[in-house]
Formats: sequence, C-alpha cells, structure tokens
Amino acid sequence: MSTETIEFQAEARQLLRLMIHSIYSNKDVFLRELISNASDALDKVRLAAYQDKELGAETDDLHIELVPDPEARTLTVRDNGIGMTRDEVVELIGTIAKSGTAELLAQLRDAGDGEAAQLIGQFGVGFYSSFMVADRVELTTRRAGTDAGVRWESDGEGSYTIEPADDAPQGTSVTLHLKASDAEDQMHDYADRNVLRRIVKTYSDFITWPVRLAGEPPAEGEEMTEPETLNSMKALWARPQKDVSDEEYAEFYRHVSHDWQEPLETIRLAAEGTFEYQALLFLPQVAPMDLHMRDARRGVQLYVRRVFIMDDCEALVPEYLRFVKGVVDAADLSLNVSREILQQDRQISAIRRRLVKKVLATIGTLRDEKPEAYATFWDQFGRALKEGLLSDADNRETILGVSSFASTHGDEPTGLAAYRERMREGQEAIYYMTGDSRTAIEASPHMEAFRDKGYEVLLLTDPVDEVWVDGVEGFEGTPFRSIAKGQVDLQTDEEKEKAGEQATEFAALCEWMTGVLDDDVKEVRLSSRLTTSPAVLVGDEFDMTPTLEKMYRAMGQEPPKVKRILELNPSHPLVTGLREAQAAGRDESETAELLHGMALLAEGGELGDPARFVGLLAGRLERTL
Repeated sequence: MSTETIEFQAEARQLLRLMIHSIYSNKDVFLRELISNASDALDKVRLAAYQDKELGAETDDLHIELVPDPEARTLTVRDNGIGMTRDEVVELIGTIAKSGTAELLAQLRDAGDGEAAQLIGQFGVGFYSSFMVADRVELTTRRAGTDAGVRWESDGEGSYTIEPADDAPQGTSVTLHLKASDAEDQMHDYADRNVLRRIVKTYSDFITWPVRLAGEPPAEGEEMTEPETLNSMKALWARPQKDVSDEEYAEFYRHVSHDWQEPLETIRLAAEGTFEYQALLFLPQVAPMDLHMRDARRGVQLYVRRVFIMDDCEALVPEYLRFVKGVVDAADLSLNVSREILQQDRQISAIRRRLVKKVLATIGTLRDEKPEAYATFWDQFGRALKEGLLSDADNRETILGVSSFASTHGDEPTGLAAYRERMREGQEAIYYMTGDSRTAIEASPHMEAFRDKGYEVLLLTDPVDEVWVDGVEGFEGTPFRSIAKGQVDLQTDEEKEKAGEQATEFAALCEWMTGVLDDDVKEVRLSSRLTTSPAVLVGDEFDMTPTLEKMYRAMGQEPPKVKRILELNPSHPLVTGLREAQAAGRDESETAELLHGMALLAEGGELGDPARFVGLLAGRLERTL
C-alpha cells in the first residue's frame, strides 16, 4: 500500500481548527489525554491476551514511555498496548464517531476555557488536543497479533497522510513536533523533562501502568541514564480512604469520565465475605450532552483483581443511573468474562444491587446535608433518575424519597415527605398535574379551585413524568391523584348541597350539549374545580393525557382518539346565559362548539378544525358590534 492523502471528516476539521487556535489556555492537559489513551490501550492488550492465548501479543513489560528531544523540539508518547489497524486509524482519528458533534462544536465556539475543556472531555476527542502544542503530529501503530504497521501524519489543516510502516513495534507511538512558542515558556516547554515530571505527577499519578521518562542522552564519555518511572501506580480504590486526597480523587474522576471538572460527590464501597469487591464511584457536576441520547455510553469500568475487563459495564448500573462514573474491582470473576455472561452472573447482580442502594443513599445524604450540591445534582440528573420509577420497582419508594418536584408551595422544588407534612386536614392524596411547562400548568383552569382553597399541587413538566405517574400508586401509603382527571372533591357540605341544586338546574343543558358535541366529548357535566373559567376538559382516571398524546405523535405514532369530559362552571355568565338561551328554545350549537374549542385551547390542545372555529368566533364577534 502506498502513501494516501485523506481529507478529515468535516466536523473533525472544524474541531482541529479550534484546537490549533487555542480554544483554552491550560494546554498541559494534552499530555493527560495521550497518557489516558495509552493506559486504555494497555488495559485492552492485557485483556485480549487473557482471552486469546494464540494472539501472540507481547505483555511482559507493558508501559507508557515519554521521550522528549529538546534539540529536535519533539515529544513522543509511546505505549506497547493493543495498537490499531489501518482501518481503525482512519475510523478513530479521521472522524469523530459521536452523536451530537454539531452541538459540541457550537458550544465549543462560545465556551470559555473551563467550559471548553469540559466539552472536549465529554466527547472523547482528547487526541486532537495534541494540536494545541504541536505544528505536526506523527502516529505509528501496529495492532497486537498482526504484522502490518501504519504511519499517520497531519498538520491539522484539513487532511492527513497514511502509509504502511513495516518496522512499527506493537502498540502506538505519537510524536508531537512542538510549536516554537512552547520553548519560550519554561513552564510549558513540553520537551523539558521537569515539565513532564510535573504534569504526570499532577494528572496521571494514579495510572495503573508505569509512565516512564526515557533516559537522558549521555554526555561524552558517560552512559545513558536509566528510564525514570514518574507515577506511583497505586489504585486509588485499593488505598485507605485517609491516604487519598481530594485532588487525587478529582484527577482519577477526570481519567475515568473524560470530564474535566471535579466530581460533585465521591462514593467508596467495599464488601468482604462471599462476594469481595471494591468500588470507587462519582456523581458528576454537569450532565454530558448525550445523557438522553439513545446511543449514549453508560456504565462503570469493571476490573477483576486489578485487571481491566471493560469500559462501560452496563450490567453493574441500571440505565437510570447511567451518569454514575467510576470503577468496580471484583475478586472472583473470570478474567475472560463476556458481556453476555455478565448479565447472568449472580455476583454481578449482587454487586449491582449494592451499588444502586449506595448511590441512592448518597443522593439522599446530599439532599439532607448538602442542599446546594443536591440542587445541582437534581437540575442535571433528576430527569434520568426518575426513569427508575418505571424500571426499578424494588427501589421505587427510595427513588421517590430522594426526588424533588416543582410545586405550587414555592419557587424551590419540594420532596414528597415535605409535601405530606404540609397536606391539609382531611386531604387523602398527593395532587399533581403534568404539562409542558410550569407556566402552562399554573395558568390551567384545572388549578383554579386548588389555588382558591389552598391545596398544594405538584407541577410535573419532564416527559418522563407523563409515564411514571400512571405506573406508581403513591408514596408511603398516600396515593397520587391527577387534578386533570376524574372527579374532584374539594367542596364543603354547604357547597355540595348547592352543587346538587345546580345539577338539577343544568341537567337539560348538559344533556343537550353532550348530544351536540358527541363527536368530541363523552359527557358534559358541571364542575367543582372551576372558579373563573367557563369550561374545562378533563379525562377519566385512566385516560391518556393530551401531553402524552403529543409525545406519541412526535415519535410518529398516532394514538387512539380519546373522548374527554367537558366540565362547565355553573357560576360563569357565559354558561348561565347559554342555559337560558337553550331553555328558551334558541339554537346555540355554535356557542357550544366555541365553548368546547375555548376549553381545548386553554389546556394547550389542538383544534380539530381551526378554520371552522375561527369562522364561528369571527361571526359571533361581528354580531356583538
């Protein structure tokens, strides 16, 4: 194969341009990213050698080596890990195979230094950070167990060259031809051995593989110095908690999560006995951009006796805790365990149950002891956590207990335990309403009687809320009840007596309107939930909500038509006037249609025939002038 010149993918080209023009100032992190990539490659080659004894991979001295050359102004980061084939080089380096790349680039352009660093880390494009400090980057690699090596080279301007490299050793070597400006700044001269020592100690001390600084070239008459190991290689999860600093936890979190911020909370867990394992988990401060994307990565890293097994072990954490990052190191699993076996493994299931309980308990502790941290967590991950109300029946009560919801009680979200403490005397249910936004719900006619009588209502606006409320019966014995469904009983005995009299007075009107609106409603009845609006549409207890109908349509599914109930406010002049007109024998069918359309619009619904509604309204307005 001869030398090929290939254009970068458009998104990769844009990202390289941002890198070359220094989108953030802390350029030291490029080395952390390259060392992290090398560490991953070493993990993978050891696992591959365990799984395939015939692979022929060299695993006797796995390590990462840094080779600075001040005279040539280069820095080489070399590993003898898994390496890459020619196709893998093109796929992994020539393109950005991630969802949401356009959103990433847009946010990078507008972000400050810290925000930009965080965004780059989220999308796993750390290799590109090399171009912050290098005019040209060469990569030589050979996949373990193969004979064909590859050499890749680019100046980051728009294309790269790729050619065979028959002499390439196993693993990957990245050589950076450093920019001249780095030599002028002694603190950031990446061909300076002291600078490399400082960066590795700061960012990569916990890497489990030795990071070696190549020996110095000998002076005349002297021998070359021995390589120097720069990192301690101590697994943080295996060290006593008192011996690990917050800074070390933060750097380890950045390593496993590719998030360049500090974690919101650190969680340690260990078990001895039948199932022995250690876990070091983290709650992030900011949700990754792909948190709610279907192909988002999830899971924590799995090790067995310090041997890396897999990156995103989905079997260890349920999907609704996909934001949790960290490491689980088990003692007794097979080293060549597969994802399929993991899903059935009894020990993995036991570990998973413990991890879930520990994470939920930690969230509860945040709520009780660190309200600001909890508010940050809930703002970023509350929507994902509530998915567990559908999928994890065993922990449903716990999830409800650590969740927060917007409420009419105030501007700040409330917990369900606090809601129950504030319930009115005689109140038997936790009232809620779902909708597109808090503003829309608060303006809904359904809220009128509850607001008037001082009943607190939960305002549920996340898409997942539309689903879980129908599958969860209640919290600590108190049922949930939608204020937009079924009958509402907030009346005093005196009000009920008056309502009985009104029911007799309006019986004929309700029967007549039910016939007129038969295509759209199943019943017309008087309302006890209205104080100012003339009418409102409500559903039966198990009917699909209008918002849920919209969600189905947005997914390309047309839900079955559900006839709803039209409730009238017997105290509203429009309704009393309509009763008198109908009793006098006048045909007010158009008024009935307008009343139904108004109720539909008031809840944010869509008119079946907007043109007819506008025509009827225009005609009615014209006759009043």
